[in-house]
Amino acid sequence: MLLGLLSLLPLDTARNLGRKLGRYLYRSGDKHKVCRTTRQNIEACFPEMPEAARERLVEASLVETGAVGAEMGMALMWSARRTLSRVQYIENEGLLKKGLERGKGIIVLGPHLGNWEVLGLYLSAHYPLTAMYKPPRLELLERMVRRKRERLGANLVPANLKGVRALLKALKRGEVVGILPDQEPEPEGGVFAPFFGKQALTMKLLPQLAAQSGAMVVCGFALRLSNGDGFSIHFSEVGGNIHSRDVELAATEMNQAIESCVALAPEQYQWEYKRFYTRPEGEPPIY
Repeated sequence: MLLGLLSLLPLDTARNLGRKLGRYLYRSGDKHKVCRTTRQNIEACFPEMPEAARERLVEASLVETGAVGAEMGMALMWSARRTLSRVQYIENEGLLKKGLERGKGIIVLGPHLGNWEVLGLYLSAHYPLTAMYKPPRLELLERMVRRKRERLGANLVPANLKGVRALLKALKRGEVVGILPDQEPEPEGGVFAPFFGKQALTMKLLPQLAAQSGAMVVCGFALRLSNGDGFSIHFSEVGGNIHSRDVELAATEMNQAIESCVALAPEQYQWEYKRFYTRPEGEPPIY
């Protein structure tokens, strides 16, 4: 219902409504979990930043969190053609063409930066795409979201062994696979690696896929343009250590690549997620 109402609004109007919600959350202070977690993450990741600058980043982050939520009507309910018309330019798309020519497939590492729904829609419009997907808990919402994400031919696979096999098959066919790399995995599926100077439980899956397949690994994200006119999509190749059989080394390379992406627009990163929920033994909790 809410997505349908948001989809009736012009994009800049929806964003402005979302940003007003974000400002309300900021003014409400730490009594709201999203505000409290955002501040805790930013304090943990930018300890050398002056306190006033950190506080400005907290506010800007919550404002952008509201914007991305309000954009879901556009991303999921508009026609694909209308949504993609809001992509104003693409940086380094030649990397994808280069990777496909190698014939070993491409792994697109899509951090929660900007609007990841727009990135997924763009990839599925232009490339054969298999993406790992963690479904929402609400079954009705899951069916709708899955249908919308697959409307241009993307193949969504579950985050389990069956899904991993599907990703490997897609890479063997020389296709594109997409993975969200910055969510905490189950303990057995993760390894601790530094992220903004803090040890974060980091998925082993993506480094293992890279080492096994030899696929090119690329970061991709769709940033929100400040003038309200839409998005810019950016691609960048991840360094060679991502293919290392040393999983900790590869996971560190992956996290460093995400950090470089976030540095371009730190206010558009998903700081409200408890990225450091699990701590190494002996380290104090962050939340």
